[in-house]
Amino acid sequence: MPYPFLLVDAFTQTALGGNPCAVVLDADDLTPEMMQHLAREFNQSETAFVRRSEVAEFGVRYFTPAEEIPLAGHPTIATVSALVHTGRLPLTGARTMLQLELLDGPIRVEVRAAAAGQPQQIRMTQRRPVFGAVHDPAVVMPLFGLTPNDVLPGAVIQTVSTGTPQLMILLRDHDALRRAHVADTAGLGSYRASSDFFSPHLFCLGGATSAGQTFARHFGTPPDISEDPVTGSATGGMAAYLWHYDYLEHSQFVAEQGHWMGRPGSVQVIIAGPRDNIGAVQIGGPAVVVMEGTLKL
Repeated sequence: MPYPFLLVDAFTQTALGGNPCAVVLDADDLTPEMMQHLAREFNQSETAFVRRSEVAEFGVRYFTPAEEIPLAGHPTIATVSALVHTGRLPLTGARTMLQLELLDGPIRVEVRAAAAGQPQQIRMTQRRPVFGAVHDPAVVMPLFGLTPNDVLPGAVIQTVSTGTPQLMILLRDHDALRRAHVADTAGLGSYRASSDFFSPHLFCLGGATSAGQTFARHFGTPPDISEDPVTGSATGGMAAYLWHYDYLEHSQFVAEQGHWMGRPGSVQVIIAGPRDNIGAVQIGGPAVVVMEGTLKL
């Protein structure tokens, strides 16, 4: 049976920048096992499968090459871009509002039509942040070839989730971030399996360019890709962390990621609520369709 699919680069205005995502449409009769097989075949950081929904405009499930995850940022941007591109989501004006039913329920998405030289923007509202376990720098930092001194002084290492729990590691500067790598794959896999997070997000204050206020790297363990170019779900958790712990002056900022991988990406971030009671985090950006095809299964 044929299934249309697209490859979409999210958080970029330029093809082959940002973070690529495979989006499979009309996937209602695909089993979870087949979706997992296809995610391994596409071998992107995530593959999205669009389905019918009784409670939202569309249902979507997200799979890495290794497993299903409840929420993801760049696949949400990519999925909505694919739906608009293929005419499945007609725009209703300057702003089109919709919901996507994810694994743990609906989320809100807004599409801002291209205008006045600005590209189309897709913005997702992530879930209310949950602050999880605090981690020991002496245990965590060697997993990335770093030491506790590479953490920004006074910063805690903590799991934060705005839909998918991520390990938040605020480093002291860009030099520490550049030196970071997965130094102990087995150790990271073992620590992850015994902890409360999906993957680690390492970041520092100050963008890769003058437009950004933060710069980040996001690592995975096999069979997932080793480094993710631009991570929307973790950017949401990072924003909640930075706002909660008073590292940000303003509740709106630009997060940058992927520049050292040759896939620069920019995420527009808006945090709603006071530092001690964050209501939600919204992340967004443009996307570019780079490939269309048909799966023949």
